[in-house]
Amino acid sequence: MAKTPTEDGKRPRGKAQEAAVWILMSMLILGLGGFGVTNFSGGVSKIGSVGSTDITTDDYALALRTRFNAILQQSGQQVSMQQAISVGLDKQVLQSVINRAALDNEAERAGLSVGDEVVAAEIMKMDSFKGTSGAFDREAYRFTLSRNRMTEAEFETNLRRDISRELLQGAVGGGFAAPKPMTDTLYAWVAERRGFSMLRLTEADLTTPVAEPTDTDLKAHYDAHVDRFTRPEAKRITFASLLPEAIAKDQPVDEAALKKLYEDRIAEFVVPERRIVERLVFPDQASAEAAKAKLDAGTTFEALVAERGLTLDAIDQGDVSKADLGAAGEAVFATAEGGVAGPVESDLGPALYRVNGVLAAEETSFEAARETLAAEMQTDAARRAIGDRVEEIDDLLAGGATLEDLSKDAGLALATLDYVPGQQGDSTIEGYPAFRSAAEAVQDGDFPEAIVLEDGGVVALRLDEIVPAAPIPFDEAKEAVAEDWRKEAAAKALSARAAEIKTALEGGAGIGSFGIVDVTPETARSGFVADAPDSLLKDVFRMAEGTVQVIEAEGFTAVVQLDNILPAATDGEDAEALKASLEAQAGQAISQDAFAAYTAALTAEAGITLDQAAINAVHASLP
Repeated sequence: MAKTPTEDGKRPRGKAQEAAVWILMSMLILGLGGFGVTNFSGGVSKIGSVGSTDITTDDYALALRTRFNAILQQSGQQVSMQQAISVGLDKQVLQSVINRAALDNEAERAGLSVGDEVVAAEIMKMDSFKGTSGAFDREAYRFTLSRNRMTEAEFETNLRRDISRELLQGAVGGGFAAPKPMTDTLYAWVAERRGFSMLRLTEADLTTPVAEPTDTDLKAHYDAHVDRFTRPEAKRITFASLLPEAIAKDQPVDEAALKKLYEDRIAEFVVPERRIVERLVFPDQASAEAAKAKLDAGTTFEALVAERGLTLDAIDQGDVSKADLGAAGEAVFATAEGGVAGPVESDLGPALYRVNGVLAAEETSFEAARETLAAEMQTDAARRAIGDRVEEIDDLLAGGATLEDLSKDAGLALATLDYVPGQQGDSTIEGYPAFRSAAEAVQDGDFPEAIVLEDGGVVALRLDEIVPAAPIPFDEAKEAVAEDWRKEAAAKALSARAAEIKTALEGGAGIGSFGIVDVTPETARSGFVADAPDSLLKDVFRMAEGTVQVIEAEGFTAVVQLDNILPAATDGEDAEALKASLEAQAGQAISQDAFAAYTAALTAEAGITLDQAAINAVHASLP
């Protein structure tokens, strides 16, 4: 069976009313059955327990997979489950399932539960059980549970337990507030500001240019830093592939179908005149007319927006056609770029429209679009042709065909590359996530199988050998060595020049006498300085007023003089908003600490047992 790229679903978290938790959980567990997480050898069904509450292998495996998927989505990096486990993912997940079991055990011990009315109300809210009318449908409820191999009693018991756990968690973690002295101290630190002057140094500021290196210099640099010029360990992989781009040009083009495609997508090729506008809506005509009078008298449009408690992002309409604007279309399209139209009626009430850009109509003829459309049609045809051959390729591999046989008999392209795990190389095939996942997973002795790629192509691969890390020969690496030598030499020269300037400034010289100075009158700790390292402001906020410091990072050298330290503002809307935010964050942190202490106490009191062999079995079952 050919492998296809898939996207794992996410298990909903938090409140029971947000989704049919246990139905989705059941579906995911069934899906994970293909990975072996629901069928452990020896009939192992749990990894441990807290008191009388078991932690099942299925729950633990599902929690691992859900957290792993979240990490992949957030980081965008290609890592395997085993790599994630090696850096502690399993410990985080294990603690979360232990905490959940501790709460369930305590709720059961204390007799904490909810009545049938609460459970019924939650079920009736769930979209999974609604019919075409949008209301709860008894047959949909019964069918959905049946399809997921769950009885009504099982589902309702699990849901009742979820709600009870949330009640207990809410009772423990709710009601905490941060002490005012704590909030005030945090605010004073966070809102404190700095004013500073900064002289950025480049090679142009050096009194003596960096000399060109000799071959002797380069060889010495290579020998001293050979680790920088070493190829990492790699998997030497042979692969046979058939990609749409390889056969697209050979696909026939039906001229009549091409013209129909153009007509079907005419909106892409015939674009009417458009305007880039912002719309400021008012509650009534009088308010809109009063705002327009203020605008005519000299008030800026931005000030009117601020008076309405809005931002420019909130009123941005993007580029729109006259038809998109409805009744306002004529007035807006009669207004020049930079002007304001209105008040005119909009679908939200009287409004002023500022015209920020005029986009002319565009028309692309069939002849001009033909090449692009033909390429799309041929690529689609190539995908279908490859899709029709996947089973054939699968059968050949299952029958013992080698990758070389596929190249010779089935027309696949054969190639070899050195794949570095965790890195995406420059080759076309490494651009496919499905290929990289297979390359990460392939082991010595694995039989090749057809893998369907994201664009409809197909590839099969095998591991030939592990290529150990090895230095790149000096002659081959010479260009990179020269670049690295020069970068290091320039950094040393700039550092020395910065030290000279620092000494001069401490002796009374003006920072402006050494070049163009960037002056920042004031900035917060969370501020941003363009084209500067993240460490800059951290270093600035460690400085004493009036002092001078050299700040360096990769590719960055600067001399900074701290002009003043500005205390946190004591009043104003921004100050109050920041204080409220800090108070809420501190309260949440205290709540989380209290909850962690509570679950730890519950676990210690009820007693915990863990089966490491069962935990290891779950880890081994996940790819």
